[in-house]
Amino acid sequence: METNPTYSSLVAVGDSFTEGMSDLLPDGSYRGWADLLAGRMAARAPDFRYANLAVRGKLIGQIVEEQVDVAAAMGADVITLVGGLNDTLRPKCDMGRVRGLLEEAVEKLAPSCRRLVLMRSPGRQGPVLARFRPRMEELFACVDDLAERHGAVVVDLYGAPSLSDPRLWDVDRLHLTAEGHRRVAEAVWQGLGYDPEDTEWRTPIPATAPPGWVTRRVTDARFARQHLLPWIGRRLTGRSSGDGLPAKRPELLPYEGPAA
Repeated sequence: METNPTYSSLVAVGDSFTEGMSDLLPDGSYRGWADLLAGRMAARAPDFRYANLAVRGKLIGQIVEEQVDVAAAMGADVITLVGGLNDTLRPKCDMGRVRGLLEEAVEKLAPSCRRLVLMRSPGRQGPVLARFRPRMEELFACVDDLAERHGAVVVDLYGAPSLSDPRLWDVDRLHLTAEGHRRVAEAVWQGLGYDPEDTEWRTPIPATAPPGWVTRRVTDARFARQHLLPWIGRRLTGRSSGDGLPAKRPELLPYEGPAA
């Protein structure tokens, strides 16, 4: 792969992970790894353009239907595609269908850009990962196979010890903190062939004393009330956190944000 390439445009496709939750900015919007990556790339390329089509809660079928053709038509130098993980977390998940839709997405996106980036998504330590690990690893095996067949880059976040640390995940236990997103941006940056700015992004953060039993129980109760029960409610009623929300950055426009 070319070292320190110059790319003139980036389009990000996906769900809440690519939208940037939970890297919250003071104005209430989300930043996230894709914005950070765009800032770095823009610093190296005059008139750099960036679009982020991601919407929280989207399943792979919705990503294919609503985002993939739009992204392919933009003719960007780099496209990132992360999807399917929301499907694996559903009680009823047809992994054959998920694999087929992911393949459809890659077959459309790979010829439309100079570099397609796929990812093995990060997994937080805990019972959720343990329960859904077989589905997730089946999804990642599909990602690896598609990347090999279509010449895409795979960024392995699942295999990074740092990103499994619960301290890099927000209180909802589903989305990365700002530091987690920074590390993902670094991982993709290096995956694209740029010189590292942080060679230790995979390294776990220093150990700290675990919280006491009472603190853990209070935290668990707050998590269940504020995040788990609403999430279950949406699953039971067929609703999504992204219903009615537009794409984060729907047009491929000049990016003028600060470099990360």
